[in-house]
Amino acid sequence: MAIEILIVDDNSDIRNILNELIIDAGYKTRIAANYNQALMEIDKKIPDVAILDVKLDKGDNDGIELLSHIKSKNKDVPVIIITGHANVEMAVNSLKHGAFEFIEKPFDQTRLLNFIKRAVENLNLKSQNKEYESKLFYSYDLVGDSKNISTIKDQINKISVTESRILINGPSGSGKELIARKIHKKSKRFKKPFIILNGALLDSEKYELELFGEEKENGSISYGALEKANEGTLLIDQISEIPLAIQSKILRVLTDQKFKRLNGNNDINVNVRIICSSSKDLKEEIKIGNFREDLFHRLNVFEINIKPLNERISDIPLLIKYFSKKISENYNIKELDIDDNDSYILNHSWKGNVRELRNLIERIAILQPSNKEKISNIVKESLKNEDFNEKITENSLAVPLKEAREKFEKEYLTLQLKKFNGNISKTANFVGMERSALHRKLKGLGIKEFN
Repeated sequence: MAIEILIVDDNSDIRNILNELIIDAGYKTRIAANYNQALMEIDKKIPDVAILDVKLDKGDNDGIELLSHIKSKNKDVPVIIITGHANVEMAVNSLKHGAFEFIEKPFDQTRLLNFIKRAVENLNLKSQNKEYESKLFYSYDLVGDSKNISTIKDQINKISVTESRILINGPSGSGKELIARKIHKKSKRFKKPFIILNGALLDSEKYELELFGEEKENGSISYGALEKANEGTLLIDQISEIPLAIQSKILRVLTDQKFKRLNGNNDINVNVRIICSSSKDLKEEIKIGNFREDLFHRLNVFEINIKPLNERISDIPLLIKYFSKKISENYNIKELDIDDNDSYILNHSWKGNVRELRNLIERIAILQPSNKEKISNIVKESLKNEDFNEKITENSLAVPLKEAREKFEKEYLTLQLKKFNGNISKTANFVGMERSALHRKLKGLGIKEFN
């Protein structure tokens, strides 16, 4: 698809020169002769690249205002500022507002074309990176054979085809965003935008702006997450961190599917599927007055609960193999041979959950250790976790041998059962016992069999 460049200049001769020059270079053009025309063209369709004169008919900084307007819609659009009234302050101000380049009139045509060429290359690179990141993210799957993950996979298949609002609960790094993306990808909205608004990363003053957008005094519009996600899916991550005042406005959107922009008077209608996620217990947040109960009931049409990684240890070996393969493909390196029975790994608290595990695998891949011993050393250094056997030894020093042995066996077999998701046959095979003998041992140690 041909690159489209918006030319904005109040001088007809310069507009014509730029138009011919850019068309001859193989690009499409759109033209605006004043501020209002430019605003209309930008709002009609965001250009791929923009060339803006600083001074138009509205004031001394028309071009800067248009630059800010473009950036509010799409920060990746390269904008080249041109002016016949150049000074250092103006150049600095332009670059501060996100201009790609700044060039004085009369301009050298070859130099301008080089700027445009670089702008297009920059645009293509960002587009490729986004596509790569999107494919990379979507290429990841929910991995595990634990009961929790199996249930979630089934839930995704069932609710994706509906329009129900969804609340995803789980600790940080457990995969809440991945679940939301999978739901969007399997839904009828999969060709439409998937927008994320993270309640934990915004300043309190910016919540309303980021969610609803703004109508500025100069007539320009800054679009919020709701409009950006129109006909698609909006993930409100960490919904518990949204202030109470904004929660009431979200409630109205859920009820009416409409809202007003900041400083706006007209209702904006949207068709958005809203998915929310939280690492906090919203019922507890309601009790202490931090979350609206009516909003909770609106959001919680369907609830998905993902457990922390240390409560589904059986998934860890599968995740290690999965990430090892994925990362080796991404880095084009030999697949890592990581011991998925490493006691450091299995006994780690995994406060960062799956994200922390993936980061560990990626760190090992980057360092490229030559053998299992070096891999093990990286694991120990990275996790700084006490070895399982050392922990058992220290805890056992103050008790008789028989009691210490029983304590060790109980902790060891409990760990192995968790690793194999309660599968007796797999556990027995791994620890080198007959199935019946393992049953007796578990009963004797007071270990309940579980799934």
